[in-house]
Amino acid sequence: MSAAVPSVLFDNHGRPLEYLRLAVTDRCNLRCFYCMPEEGIQYLPKQQLLTYEEMERLVAIMAGLGVRKVRLTGGEPFVRRDLVPFMSRLSEIPGIEELTMTTNGVLTAPHVPELARMGVKAVNLSLDTMDRARFASITRRDELPRVMDTFYALLAAGIRVKINAVVMDGQNTQDILPLAELTRDLPVDVRFIEEMPFNGGSHAATLPWNHTRIREHLELNLGTLTPAATRPGDTASHYTVAGHQGRLGIIAAYSRTFCGTCNRIRLTAEGGLKTCLYDQGVLDIRALLRGGASDADIVAALTSAFRNRAANGFEAERQRPLHQLSFESMSTIGG
Repeated sequence: MSAAVPSVLFDNHGRPLEYLRLAVTDRCNLRCFYCMPEEGIQYLPKQQLLTYEEMERLVAIMAGLGVRKVRLTGGEPFVRRDLVPFMSRLSEIPGIEELTMTTNGVLTAPHVPELARMGVKAVNLSLDTMDRARFASITRRDELPRVMDTFYALLAAGIRVKINAVVMDGQNTQDILPLAELTRDLPVDVRFIEEMPFNGGSHAATLPWNHTRIREHLELNLGTLTPAATRPGDTASHYTVAGHQGRLGIIAAYSRTFCGTCNRIRLTAEGGLKTCLYDQGVLDIRALLRGGASDADIVAALTSAFRNRAANGFEAERQRPLHQLSFESMSTIGG
């Protein structure tokens, strides 16, 4: 990765903006019920997606403003062709110090050696259960063996694995402890995420398994969770357990307890800038890129958006049109 350049950009609440989550596609090869419907998905036409060249230009501009970390998301990133060469080019952009990705692991294993060679140090692996039948029920695809192949390939390559598991009442709460047990003998992070309202439909007003209940359940069965150090901008509260090599984490995605130090921005696959996961999109970057805007024009537009950022997810959600509240699919906004 390239040499460090001091961060220069802060939002209107004094938070440095250093982390870009870049969705390279809205397509996915799983159909997790909490993320997208099983059928009838209206994918974006290819010409509406940002090209790799457009994304590279934008990342270079953002690196000049202080972005240091890029995480590739989707959909599923590996569904898009020629992803690895694109990642390699991103890693060479001056100022980008860390390149990571979030993947469901179905297509990832063959590419692990290439990820290691280009300096990818960590990968987030979406995995809600290690039970094959429940995996097939949740994802509507029988792909657990391929996901586990990716898991072990990443470990063998020395790439840090962070498992992301969405905790869903009545679906996979019996999987919390088996997943947590992975940290006993393996140097992995297992993070449990509150279920979020981005499921293409309505969401219950109360959350049966919030971050407090998840922690209580873990402590009751594993013993004391000792808080571990976190970095500014971390969404997870990290914990260690005596005798465990890895760490546990809890992400209060629905409760939104981490907004005060949020350092991330999102770019959808069609070029929509989101300065908060819960906002409706605050800037059409694709229109700028394809409308002849200069780099200076784009910097001015980005800077304006960053300086009018919501204080937290609740404020961002209040600013959305009522008909758009909580009805997006996570596959369209980059996780």
